[in-house]
Amino acid sequence: MPIDPYILLLLGTVGLAALFPARGTASDVASGASTAAIAFLFFLYGARLSTREALDGLKHWRLHVTVLACTFVVFPLLGLAARGLVPVFLTHPLYQGLLFLTLVPSTIQSSIAFTSMARGNVPAAICAGSFSSLVGIVLTPLLAAAVLGSGAGGFSADSLLKIVLQLLVPFLAGQALRRWIGGFVTRHKKVLGLVDRGSILLVVYTAFSQGMVQGIWHQVSPVRLAGLLAVEAVLLAVMLTLTWYGAKALRFSREDRIAIQFAGSKKSLAAGLPMASVLFGAHASLAVLPLMLFHQMQLMVCAVTAKRRARDAGEPVTVSGPAAASRTAVGTGTRSG
Repeated sequence: MPIDPYILLLLGTVGLAALFPARGTASDVASGASTAAIAFLFFLYGARLSTREALDGLKHWRLHVTVLACTFVVFPLLGLAARGLVPVFLTHPLYQGLLFLTLVPSTIQSSIAFTSMARGNVPAAICAGSFSSLVGIVLTPLLAAAVLGSGAGGFSADSLLKIVLQLLVPFLAGQALRRWIGGFVTRHKKVLGLVDRGSILLVVYTAFSQGMVQGIWHQVSPVRLAGLLAVEAVLLAVMLTLTWYGAKALRFSREDRIAIQFAGSKKSLAAGLPMASVLFGAHASLAVLPLMLFHQMQLMVCAVTAKRRARDAGEPVTVSGPAAASRTAVGTGTRSG
């Protein structure tokens, strides 16, 4: 399976934070820069999403409800069930990170990319990922407060406000200005890709720098990391299976099943990292470690799955459902969302 070169950059960023963690004024600068970059990223997301596509996507409500249920109901239930793996496979801090991973919204970029690669319902994937991200801005912190409790550390009305200001407000601003800048953003997709990847690298560097300064990395051993990877592999396999065959049981078309599988089985690094930084504070580095590992795993596995779906000639390739009417050629952007 392919290894995304971007993961090498992520690992390099972790190594840089280990050797040269940001301290004092440098930490404040890095934190401010990462906050601004993430806000700009969601501004670009808002500017790129067509309002017409969003409205057309709302008509396909069964698909979006299914994706939201997978993301914010099934995933968290599996996360809660994993509590029984502590302390045999997971330490309590790693389990909290795993549980937080299950609360994060779905991706936008990679859901679109893999759905397109697999010849699925691309407009549905665009809307499903976007709706999940918007709902997650409010729902993820609330779920974190409910299932993590004091483990989320920094959750409060103020933390929710910070997340809304950092993610939702820029997205809505992008939507408001889309009439004037949407075409420019669409024509320059590389800009979105660079901001996407660069903002995540900044957040990773800031979070892991805080972890190094706080001296919390002695809590993680290679054995525990191996246990975490095994648990996440099972989690991803279960979700890929449930989304594919569950959508079939619900009588969705093949193209819709593809969109549901890729939008309903993945988690967003771009949305999860800033939320973790707000909710977990100095302990965010351990909290985001499961999300970072799951991110690479989902890219590798879904790349293989998408190619298999594209080669599958045994099922007819016809688009059904309201979203089919708006199916157009859409740029896939990057896969780091």
